[in-house]
Amino acid sequence: MKAVLYQKYGPPSVLKVTAIEKPIPKDHEILVKIHAATVTSGDVRLRSSDFPTLFWLPARLIFGLFKPKKKILGHELSGVVEEKGKDVTRFNIGDEVFGTTTMLGTGSYAEYICLPEQWKHGVVDVKPTNLSFNKAAALPIGGMTALFLLEKAKISKGKSVLVYGASGSVGSYAVQIAKSFSSSVTGVCSTSNIDMVKSLGADKTVDYTQEDYALLEETFDIVFDAVGKTSKSKAKKVLKNNGVFVSIKMLTKEKSEDLLKLKELAEEGKIKPFIDKSYPLEDIVSAHTYVDRGRKKGNVVIEIKV
Repeated sequence: MKAVLYQKYGPPSVLKVTAIEKPIPKDHEILVKIHAATVTSGDVRLRSSDFPTLFWLPARLIFGLFKPKKKILGHELSGVVEEKGKDVTRFNIGDEVFGTTTMLGTGSYAEYICLPEQWKHGVVDVKPTNLSFNKAAALPIGGMTALFLLEKAKISKGKSVLVYGASGSVGSYAVQIAKSFSSSVTGVCSTSNIDMVKSLGADKTVDYTQEDYALLEETFDIVFDAVGKTSKSKAKKVLKNNGVFVSIKMLTKEKSEDLLKLKELAEEGKIKPFIDKSYPLEDIVSAHTYVDRGRKKGNVVIEIKV
């Protein structure tokens, strides 16, 4: 099968399409024919080893001190179950699934992957019936991060939410999930992304190139930093007395119930993954080059030929 491997940290050019052995599922695993994957910020950081200074050494010890331990990147995927181990009960051959590869030994930049039926760090489930493979692949990481942090902030009906970085993957889901709670949402983004953020359902937008959100007269129950580029001290200027600040810099956790909730929201039409660009697996270098520029809207998808 084809897979994208990288043997050293560096620019997108370290990614190489390579022929490797097709995996064989163990008793508790499903073999998934991957239809789509994505390029997340996590993939870019792992490829380049661009970790914050404070966490650089711990991250290198986990992911590979001198060269990457995990040779195949790709944190999320969608596809079809082609085989299953004898102990698998939740899935059947032919099921269309979506999920993550968190803390597995391999990623989703490949034609096939073996996923445990369930494991401690990641999740997999039957994909939303109304989403294409491309859109389903783009839902788990950004969607679960947004849902986890909004629940941490005690999101509930009628609350006011400011999403800083509303046009990114996490931010675009945060806007839509907050709206599903009938909250009022203000999205902060650049000039070129105003229309996109409005299309996601934001009630108001703030163009950060023209206006500082911290100077707004309005105050909010929740300030959600979806890109890790603002601070709690700044957010306090527009938070209500009991308001909550959350950021993607905080620890999050993937939970099966959160993936199921996202599936339900998608099938109800309350959240729709926003796809900026799609690339074939063979053009993975261009996909990473595009994401490296830091200007992607929503999600970038990798299409894997069936």
